[in-house]
Amino acid sequence: MGTRRRGEELERAILHAAAEELRESGYAAMTMDRVAARAGTNKNAIYRRWPQRAALGIAAYRHLSDAVRPNPDTGTLRGDALEMLRQANQTWSSPHGAVLRGLLAAAADDPALLALIRERSGTDTMDRAFLTILERAIARGEAPPAAAHPRVATTPMTLLRAEYAMRGIPAVPDEVLVEIVDEVFMPLVRGRA
Repeated sequence: MGTRRRGEELERAILHAAAEELRESGYAAMTMDRVAARAGTNKNAIYRRWPQRAALGIAAYRHLSDAVRPNPDTGTLRGDALEMLRQANQTWSSPHGAVLRGLLAAAADDPALLALIRERSGTDTMDRAFLTILERAIARGEAPPAAAHPRVATTPMTLLRAEYAMRGIPAVPDEVLVEIVDEVFMPLVRGRA
């Protein structure tokens, strides 16, 4: 019989098992029983850390997201913004994106899950990354200081998410990404003077 896992080691095993369940079966089919069996533990160990399936689903998604850290530095605000949107678009069209789309679909019927997604998902990471590229553009003299505003920073990703929601497609054409940057984001940044 193997050594009993505890603490961070057990938590990582549970998150890994839950992430695999999300990838293979989706959130709707993920159960605490299946995660426990895959992690080689019992449901009580899971419930002590994540008292509900939604919390475990979001934690598992974040576990998957840890490897996805956007931070392009092309030397221009336009280049950085376009690269950020392209990375996000690529992620959304990947199996990783399918996991998030499954969580969002389940959230339509589960207000608690939607609240957890908003609170704990990687969206704040993307928003902070856009704020970072705005701050770099300001330091280069490419954007006015007033452009470093959270609402300005969230605009490109909000528009990209709207494309997914309105069109129901996992990948947005590159020309739409260029339009978001050139027709909305860049004029918005310049207009903050």
